[in-house]
Amino acid sequence: MIRPPSLQINDTAVILSPAGKIDSCMVHDAAAVLKSWGLQPIIADHTLSDAGRFSGSVEERLGDLQQAFDDPAVKLVLCSRGGYGTVHLLSRLDFAGIRKNPKWVVGFSDITALHAALQHNGIASVHGPMAKHFSDEGEGDRSLRYIRSLLAGQSVEYRIPVTEGSPNREGSAAGSLFGGNLSVFCGLLGSPYAKIPHRGILFIEDTGEVPYRVDRMIWQLKLAGAFERISGLIVGQFSDYEEDDQMYFPLRQSILEAVRDCDFPVCFDFPVGHAKLNFPLIMGMDASLSILPDHITFTQ
Repeated sequence: MIRPPSLQINDTAVILSPAGKIDSCMVHDAAAVLKSWGLQPIIADHTLSDAGRFSGSVEERLGDLQQAFDDPAVKLVLCSRGGYGTVHLLSRLDFAGIRKNPKWVVGFSDITALHAALQHNGIASVHGPMAKHFSDEGEGDRSLRYIRSLLAGQSVEYRIPVTEGSPNREGSAAGSLFGGNLSVFCGLLGSPYAKIPHRGILFIEDTGEVPYRVDRMIWQLKLAGAFERISGLIVGQFSDYEEDDQMYFPLRQSILEAVRDCDFPVCFDFPVGHAKLNFPLIMGMDASLSILPDHITFTQ
Protein backbone atom coordinates (compact mmCIF):
# COMPACT_ATOMS: atom_id res chain seq x y z
CA MET A 1 0.00 0.00 0.00
CA ILE A 2 1.43 3.37 -1.05
CA ARG A 3 1.28 6.08 1.61
CA PRO A 4 1.33 9.52 -0.06
CA PRO A 5 4.11 11.89 1.02
CA SER A 6 3.59 14.34 3.86
CA LEU A 7 2.36 17.79 2.91
CA GLN A 8 4.81 20.69 2.76
CA ILE A 9 4.33 24.45 2.91
CA ASN A 10 2.97 25.83 -0.41
CA ASP A 11 1.77 22.42 -1.62
CA THR A 12 -1.26 22.57 -3.90
CA ALA A 13 -4.59 21.34 -2.55
CA VAL A 14 -7.63 20.88 -4.79
CA ILE A 15 -11.19 21.03 -3.43
CA LEU A 16 -13.65 19.19 -5.66
CA SER A 17 -17.12 17.64 -5.55
CA PRO A 18 -17.26 14.06 -6.88
CA ALA A 19 -20.82 13.54 -5.65
CA GLY A 20 -23.39 15.99 -4.27
CA LYS A 21 -23.65 19.75 -4.72
CA ILE A 22 -22.56 22.07 -1.93
CA ASP A 23 -23.02 25.67 -0.80
CA SER A 24 -20.22 27.88 -2.07
CA CYS A 25 -19.61 29.47 1.34
CA MET A 26 -18.58 26.11 2.81
CA VAL A 27 -16.05 25.52 0.05
CA HIS A 28 -14.55 29.00 0.40
CA ASP A 29 -14.36 28.56 4.19
CA ALA A 30 -12.54 25.25 3.70
CA ALA A 31 -10.15 26.90 1.25
CA ALA A 32 -9.40 29.56 3.87
CA VAL A 33 -8.51 26.90 6.44
CA LEU A 34 -6.21 25.13 3.96
CA LYS A 35 -4.54 28.46 3.20
CA SER A 36 -4.01 29.05 6.92
CA TRP A 37 -2.16 25.70 6.98
CA GLY A 38 0.29 27.08 4.43
CA LEU A 39 -1.22 25.25 1.46
CA GLN A 40 -2.27 26.70 -1.90
CA PRO A 41 -5.96 25.80 -2.35
CA ILE A 42 -7.60 25.54 -5.78
CA ILE A 43 -11.34 25.09 -6.31
CA ALA A 44 -11.92 22.74 -9.24
CA ASP A 45 -14.04 23.89 -12.18
CA HIS A 46 -17.28 22.11 -11.23
CA THR A 47 -16.95 22.06 -7.44
CA LEU A 48 -19.76 24.59 -7.12
CA SER A 49 -21.90 23.47 -10.04
CA ASP A 50 -25.52 22.35 -9.68
CA ALA A 51 -27.02 19.43 -11.60
CA GLY A 52 -29.98 18.31 -9.53
CA ARG A 53 -28.62 16.52 -6.48
CA PHE A 54 -25.17 16.37 -8.06
CA SER A 55 -22.38 18.92 -8.46
CA GLY A 56 -22.28 18.36 -12.22
CA SER A 57 -22.69 15.75 -14.90
CA VAL A 58 -20.76 12.51 -14.65
CA GLU A 59 -18.31 13.83 -17.25
CA GLU A 60 -17.79 17.10 -15.35
CA ARG A 61 -17.26 15.43 -11.98
CA LEU A 62 -15.02 12.80 -13.54
CA GLY A 63 -13.00 15.47 -15.33
CA ASP A 64 -12.30 17.41 -12.14
CA LEU A 65 -11.21 14.30 -10.26
CA GLN A 66 -9.15 12.88 -13.12
CA GLN A 67 -7.35 16.19 -13.61
CA ALA A 68 -6.47 16.33 -9.90
CA PHE A 69 -5.27 12.71 -9.97
CA ASP A 70 -3.09 13.31 -13.03
CA ASP A 71 -1.52 16.62 -11.99
CA PRO A 72 1.82 15.91 -10.24
CA ALA A 73 1.69 19.35 -8.61
CA VAL A 74 -1.45 18.45 -6.64
CA LYS A 75 -0.60 16.96 -3.26
CA LEU A 76 -4.03 16.95 -1.58
CA VAL A 77 -7.54 16.31 -2.88
CA LEU A 78 -10.21 17.43 -0.41
CA CYS A 79 -13.68 16.21 -1.33
CA SER A 80 -16.20 18.93 -0.56
CA ARG A 81 -19.01 16.59 0.56
CA GLY A 82 -20.58 13.17 0.11
CA GLY A 83 -24.25 12.76 -0.74
CA TYR A 84 -24.46 10.41 -3.70
CA GLY A 85 -22.73 9.94 -7.03
CA THR A 86 -19.13 8.83 -6.48
CA VAL A 87 -20.00 5.34 -7.67
CA HIS A 88 -20.67 6.75 -11.16
CA LEU A 89 -16.97 7.57 -11.54
CA LEU A 90 -15.16 4.44 -10.36
CA SER A 91 -15.09 2.37 -13.54
CA ARG A 92 -14.00 5.35 -15.65
CA LEU A 93 -11.19 6.67 -13.45
CA ASP A 94 -7.60 6.13 -14.53
CA PHE A 95 -5.41 5.58 -11.46
CA ALA A 96 -2.09 5.55 -13.33
CA GLY A 97 -1.38 9.21 -12.55
CA ILE A 98 -2.03 8.98 -8.82
CA ARG A 99 -0.01 5.76 -8.60
CA LYS A 100 2.91 7.56 -10.26
CA ASN A 101 2.48 10.71 -8.16
CA PRO A 102 0.68 9.68 -4.94
CA LYS A 103 -1.38 12.33 -3.16
CA TRP A 104 -3.73 12.38 -0.21
CA VAL A 105 -7.47 12.06 -0.88
CA VAL A 106 -9.69 13.11 2.04
CA GLY A 107 -13.41 12.57 2.60
CA PHE A 108 -16.02 10.25 4.07
CA SER A 109 -19.65 9.20 3.67
CA ASP A 110 -20.23 8.65 -0.07
CA ILE A 111 -16.46 9.09 -0.59
CA THR A 112 -16.18 5.59 0.93
CA ALA A 113 -16.57 4.37 -2.67
CA LEU A 114 -13.53 6.36 -3.78
CA HIS A 115 -11.49 5.14 -0.80
CA ALA A 116 -12.32 1.55 -1.72
CA ALA A 117 -11.21 2.14 -5.31
CA LEU A 118 -7.96 3.72 -4.13
CA GLN A 119 -7.28 0.74 -1.87
CA HIS A 120 -7.98 -1.55 -4.82
CA ASN A 121 -5.22 0.34 -6.61
CA GLY A 122 -2.82 0.17 -3.67
CA ILE A 123 -3.09 3.79 -2.49
CA ALA A 124 -3.83 4.82 1.09
CA SER A 125 -6.31 7.67 1.71
CA VAL A 126 -7.92 9.50 4.61
CA HIS A 127 -11.42 8.95 5.94
CA GLY A 128 -12.00 12.34 7.48
CA PRO A 129 -13.83 15.69 7.60
CA MET A 130 -14.89 17.55 4.45
CA ALA A 131 -15.73 21.14 3.58
CA LYS A 132 -18.89 21.45 5.72
CA HIS A 133 -16.94 20.41 8.81
CA PHE A 134 -14.13 22.83 7.94
CA SER A 135 -16.71 25.61 7.55
CA ASP A 136 -18.84 24.83 10.61
CA GLU A 137 -16.06 24.10 13.10
CA GLY A 138 -13.07 26.18 11.96
CA GLU A 139 -9.37 25.44 12.04
CA GLY A 140 -9.23 25.11 15.85
CA ASP A 141 -11.52 22.07 15.78
CA ARG A 142 -10.08 18.91 17.32
CA SER A 143 -10.78 16.68 14.31
CA LEU A 144 -9.20 19.23 11.97
CA ARG A 145 -6.12 19.52 14.18
CA TYR A 146 -5.75 15.76 13.94
CA ILE A 147 -6.11 15.73 10.17
CA ARG A 148 -3.57 18.51 9.78
CA SER A 149 -1.07 16.55 11.90
CA LEU A 150 -1.73 13.34 9.95
CA LEU A 151 -1.20 15.05 6.59
CA ALA A 152 2.03 16.57 7.92
CA GLY A 153 3.38 13.09 8.60
CA GLN A 154 2.58 12.49 12.26
CA SER A 155 1.31 9.07 13.34
CA VAL A 156 -2.31 8.46 14.31
CA GLU A 157 -2.63 7.86 18.06
CA TYR A 158 -6.04 8.04 19.76
CA ARG A 159 -6.94 7.23 23.37
CA ILE A 160 -10.71 7.29 23.69
CA PRO A 161 -12.65 6.92 26.96
CA VAL A 162 -15.23 4.14 26.97
CA THR A 163 -18.82 5.38 27.17
CA GLU A 164 -20.63 4.23 30.30
CA GLY A 165 -22.81 1.22 29.51
CA SER A 166 -21.09 0.57 26.19
CA PRO A 167 -21.47 -3.06 25.06
CA ASN A 168 -17.84 -3.26 23.93
CA ARG A 169 -16.16 -6.64 23.57
CA GLU A 170 -12.64 -6.30 24.91
CA GLY A 171 -9.50 -7.46 23.18
CA SER A 172 -6.82 -6.43 20.70
CA ALA A 173 -6.58 -6.49 16.91
CA ALA A 174 -4.07 -5.54 14.25
CA GLY A 175 -4.43 -5.40 10.49
CA SER A 176 -5.28 -3.32 7.46
CA LEU A 177 -8.04 -0.75 8.09
CA PHE A 178 -11.00 -0.76 5.70
CA GLY A 179 -14.72 0.01 5.54
CA GLY A 180 -16.29 3.43 6.06
CA ASN A 181 -19.92 4.31 5.46
CA LEU A 182 -21.89 1.10 5.95
CA SER A 183 -24.49 1.56 3.21
CA VAL A 184 -21.94 2.70 0.63
CA PHE A 185 -19.53 -0.13 1.41
CA CYS A 186 -22.31 -2.73 1.28
CA GLY A 187 -23.33 -1.29 -2.09
CA LEU A 188 -19.86 -2.23 -3.38
CA LEU A 189 -20.01 -5.87 -2.28
CA GLY A 190 -19.58 -8.12 -5.29
CA SER A 191 -17.52 -5.48 -7.11
CA PRO A 192 -13.71 -5.46 -7.40
CA TYR A 193 -13.59 -2.57 -4.93
CA ALA A 194 -15.05 -4.21 -1.82
CA LYS A 195 -11.90 -6.00 -0.76
CA ILE A 196 -12.04 -7.63 2.67
CA PRO A 197 -8.41 -8.00 3.78
CA HIS A 198 -7.40 -11.07 5.75
CA ARG A 199 -7.25 -10.16 9.45
CA GLY A 200 -8.23 -6.59 8.60
CA ILE A 201 -9.96 -4.16 10.96
CA LEU A 202 -13.40 -3.13 9.71
CA PHE A 203 -14.94 0.19 10.74
CA ILE A 204 -18.48 1.29 9.97
CA GLU A 205 -20.61 4.41 10.41
CA ASP A 206 -23.82 5.78 8.92
CA THR A 207 -26.51 8.41 9.18
CA GLY A 208 -30.25 8.44 8.58
CA GLU A 209 -30.52 4.65 8.30
CA VAL A 210 -33.34 3.05 10.31
CA PRO A 211 -32.31 0.08 12.49
CA TYR A 212 -33.78 -2.68 10.34
CA ARG A 213 -31.78 -1.43 7.35
CA VAL A 214 -28.62 -1.36 9.43
CA ASP A 215 -29.39 -4.89 10.59
CA ARG A 216 -29.89 -5.98 6.97
CA MET A 217 -26.52 -4.55 5.95
CA ILE A 218 -24.73 -6.12 8.92
CA TRP A 219 -26.16 -9.48 7.89
CA GLN A 220 -25.15 -8.77 4.30
CA LEU A 221 -21.57 -8.44 5.53
CA LYS A 222 -21.95 -11.60 7.57
CA LEU A 223 -23.32 -13.60 4.63
CA ALA A 224 -20.54 -12.24 2.41
CA GLY A 225 -18.00 -13.80 4.77
CA ALA A 226 -16.58 -10.51 6.08
CA PHE A 227 -16.72 -11.56 9.72
CA GLU A 228 -14.80 -14.74 9.01
CA ARG A 229 -11.80 -12.70 7.82
CA ILE A 230 -11.50 -9.69 10.13
CA SER A 231 -9.57 -9.31 13.40
CA GLY A 232 -11.62 -6.46 14.86
CA LEU A 233 -14.73 -4.32 14.38
CA ILE A 234 -15.02 -0.58 15.07
CA VAL A 235 -18.57 0.76 15.22
CA GLY A 236 -18.50 4.52 14.76
CA GLN A 237 -21.31 7.05 14.97
CA PHE A 238 -24.79 6.07 13.81
CA SER A 239 -26.68 9.35 13.74
CA ASP A 240 -30.10 10.74 12.82
CA TYR A 241 -32.17 7.63 13.55
CA GLU A 242 -34.69 6.42 16.13
CA GLU A 243 -34.73 3.02 17.77
CA ASP A 244 -37.33 0.60 16.45
CA ASP A 245 -39.25 -1.14 19.25
CA GLN A 246 -40.44 -3.75 16.78
CA MET A 247 -36.90 -5.06 16.30
CA TYR A 248 -35.60 -7.79 18.60
CA PHE A 249 -32.86 -5.55 20.00
CA PRO A 250 -31.70 -1.91 19.99
CA LEU A 251 -29.33 -1.09 17.16
CA ARG A 252 -26.03 -1.64 18.98
CA GLN A 253 -27.19 -4.92 20.48
CA SER A 254 -28.40 -6.13 17.09
CA ILE A 255 -24.88 -5.61 15.72
CA LEU A 256 -23.48 -7.66 18.59
CA GLU A 257 -26.01 -10.40 17.94
CA ALA A 258 -24.85 -10.69 14.33
CA VAL A 259 -21.24 -11.26 15.46
CA ARG A 260 -22.07 -13.28 18.58
CA ASP A 261 -20.29 -16.38 17.27
CA CYS A 262 -17.16 -14.46 16.25
CA ASP A 263 -14.22 -14.01 18.60
CA PHE A 264 -12.87 -10.62 17.49
CA PRO A 265 -13.07 -7.49 19.69
CA VAL A 266 -15.79 -4.92 19.04
CA CYS A 267 -15.93 -1.28 20.13
CA PHE A 268 -18.84 1.13 19.92
CA ASP A 269 -19.14 4.92 19.84
CA PHE A 270 -15.78 5.43 18.15
CA PRO A 271 -15.51 9.11 17.13
CA VAL A 272 -15.83 8.65 13.38
CA GLY A 273 -18.80 9.48 11.17
CA HIS A 274 -21.42 12.17 10.71
CA ALA A 275 -20.66 14.02 13.93
CA LYS A 276 -18.48 16.83 15.28
CA LEU A 277 -15.93 14.28 16.51
CA ASN A 278 -14.92 12.70 13.22
CA PHE A 279 -11.34 11.60 13.79
CA PRO A 280 -9.32 10.96 10.61
CA LEU A 281 -8.26 7.39 9.84
CA ILE A 282 -5.85 6.15 7.17
CA MET A 283 -7.68 3.65 5.04
CA GLY A 284 -5.70 0.73 3.65
CA MET A 285 -2.85 1.11 6.17
CA ASP A 286 -2.12 -1.21 9.07
CA ALA A 287 -3.68 -0.25 12.39
CA SER A 288 -3.67 -1.48 15.98
CA LEU A 289 -6.78 -1.51 18.15
CA SER A 290 -6.96 -2.25 21.88
CA ILE A 291 -10.28 -2.27 23.75
CA LEU A 292 -9.94 -2.09 27.53
CA PRO A 293 -12.59 -1.64 30.24
CA ASP A 294 -12.07 2.12 30.53
CA HIS A 295 -10.55 3.21 27.24
CA ILE A 296 -9.81 2.35 23.62
CA THR A 297 -6.48 2.91 21.92
CA PHE A 298 -6.07 3.14 18.15
CA THR A 299 -2.77 3.70 16.38
CA GLN A 300 -1.50 3.80 12.80
